[in-house]
Amino acid sequence: MGTMRDIKQRIHATKKTSQITKAMYMVSASKLKKAERSIVAFRPLTERLDAMLSNIFNEDSDLRHPMLEAREIRHTTCILITSDRGLAGPYNANVFKTFEIFLKKQAFKEGEFSVAAIGSKAFNYVRKRDYPLVKDEVTQLRDDAEFIDFRRLTDEFIKQYLSGQTDQIIVFYNQFVNTLTQIPKHEILVPLVYNPRIDTNKEEGTQPIYDFEPNIQSTLQSLIPNYVVNMLYGFILEAKASEHAARMTAMKNATDNAEDLIDTLSLSYNKARQDAITVELTDIIGGANAVN
Repeated sequence: MGTMRDIKQRIHATKKTSQITKAMYMVSASKLKKAERSIVAFRPLTERLDAMLSNIFNEDSDLRHPMLEAREIRHTTCILITSDRGLAGPYNANVFKTFEIFLKKQAFKEGEFSVAAIGSKAFNYVRKRDYPLVKDEVTQLRDDAEFIDFRRLTDEFIKQYLSGQTDQIIVFYNQFVNTLTQIPKHEILVPLVYNPRIDTNKEEGTQPIYDFEPNIQSTLQSLIPNYVVNMLYGFILEAKASEHAARMTAMKNATDNAEDLIDTLSLSYNKARQDAITVELTDIIGGANAVN
């Protein structure tokens, strides 16, 4: 136990930290509400695109597109979606752990994979471990991320896949479930043959009727790139909501721990103060007895 002055300084510093973490908790809670609204508004679009692609494949099973066909995997592009800032608990670490498990399982050789980092934490992580980067600059993930921010980046991924520079693109991100639960996942962006959302089995019952102009093949040519772009944007929205939820939980725990520490230090301070008063009283009484 330190002196009363040391304990008082620690109490003061902990109170300041508690105020900061509480403010960060409130900010993250506000941002999480906005992120949840974005996800709720965006999910119907992806569901409708899933249904439309499924209907196209059920209309004509002989349709062909490079993004639909599996091919020999000679090179894999891994997209890591993380935050730009820390203080988010295990949010970023879970993505990195999932990525490392994947690398260990695949046992890539040199030149067989590259990494695209979205978020400063992912970029620093990849550079520190000397993994090959697709782009040697940070792609930041701001809180109010919009579709247009990543359209150019996604177009580059599509171009690399169509040109044969990569044969598979896999996205690593945190899926938002609720405030307390975020699941680290990895999903294959292309080829779409591995996408479980697209149903190629014709269902019984009433089906929507689509009129494709000028024809079904040309519609597919423009629809699939847009579908891939929207898939990646959906993963980014999920990751951003997970980040705010993880930071909110981390700041709530930090605030609670700070308050517990303040209570403990206050007890120690009161005990040290009582001991000091007892010593002073003993000295006064002892001096008075000596005079008498």
